[in-house]
Amino acid sequence: MTPEGKVKDKAKHILDKIGAYYFMPSTGGYGRSGIPDIVGCLNGVFFAVECKANGGRPTALQLREIDRINVAGGFAIVVDEDNVTLLESLSKLLGERQL
Repeated sequence: MTPEGKVKDKAKHILDKIGAYYFMPSTGGYGRSGIPDIVGCLNGVFFAVECKANGGRPTALQLREIDRINVAGGFAIVVDEDNVTLLESLSKLLGERQL
């Protein structure tokens, strides 16, 4: 497994633990470039996670998509092997859903 794959697996494990709905879009050459690795919803808030490893940085297209999500009111972040555990606080950051 690649180092980035390990970050994605850890992110998915954490998202499962906090009860988030998520999926990993596969563009296969047909979708828009730069879409984050994981997109989902928690407590009624759309979120996206771009996973990197070994000091990798998001591309210009990935940064554009992250910015567009944040401007639209969603929550998009970049995680790596050093900060992926920040996702454990995602439910606190996004607040509890009011029914």
